[in-house]
Amino acid sequence: MPQPQPQQEWTPTRYAHNGDVQVAFDRLKGSQGEPLLLIMGLATARFWWPAGLCRAFADAGFAVARYDQRDAGQSSRMPDTSTANPFKALFARRGDAYTAEDMTDDAIAVMDALGWERAHVFGHSLGGAIAQRVALRHPDRVLSVTSSAALPSDVSGLGVVRYLRFGLLAKLARTKFPEGREGDIEAALTVWRGIASPGYPFDEAAARAWVEAEVDSGPRDSKAQSRQIGAQWHGPRLKELRHPTLVLHGEQDPILRVGAGRATARAIDGARLVTYPGVGHDLPAALWPDIAHQVSALAVR
Repeated sequence: MPQPQPQQEWTPTRYAHNGDVQVAFDRLKGSQGEPLLLIMGLATARFWWPAGLCRAFADAGFAVARYDQRDAGQSSRMPDTSTANPFKALFARRGDAYTAEDMTDDAIAVMDALGWERAHVFGHSLGGAIAQRVALRHPDRVLSVTSSAALPSDVSGLGVVRYLRFGLLAKLARTKFPEGREGDIEAALTVWRGIASPGYPFDEAAARAWVEAEVDSGPRDSKAQSRQIGAQWHGPRLKELRHPTLVLHGEQDPILRVGAGRATARAIDGARLVTYPGVGHDLPAALWPDIAHQVSALAVR
């Protein structure tokens, strides 16, 4: 469940550079220990990481940093492409804006700017696939991988269909929102309601307070979503990932079937799969202590 997250808990925004792309990032103040890089999902800003979860990571002994992927948050927006429909971009198997390799290199640019030689990486949703790919493309820079509510990183095009639940995605694609700040707020709230865990209480007031404090245009930016989804991966197969890996997935995820998590864990030798009953496509507050414990145990490996 989202919580109001004062920006003063985080260091001032800095920018890493991957060629001409600027990648916005910050660090949780006071967090020290093993480096942990957080990667959020499709076209959404780093502000979507729950504050309580980030603090739980810090309490577990991690130095916590988060960043906005290209085409999200305060990072560089890329030029428009011919496809502005995320579904078409997903199944076209042709991206003309940038590659998935470019997106992994953004994470490495952030690590370089932080002075981190190696880090644990935790990605949620699309961020989970990126975390997998960072480890595959830059194995010497990664200590461990946590992939949450994500597809296997080497599945694309029609291969994705077996894992998708189309109901919520189709509803979000059909819903129209007014222009400007109010439209961005309503789009974000609609997303939060849709992905919320049915087995846990949804605090509408807390969600609205969080969204209004950290307004993000990503949930309604279909062009940015299309560019990110359309970014094709040409790197190693997932079975080549050799890092300690934790795979998390909600059993009531309304976007990705739990089979996506199972397939990811099955492909990686030694991966640990944890599924949560009653959990959707979010990270509910009741699970933050357990998630932090799971990631800490993984780091010990």
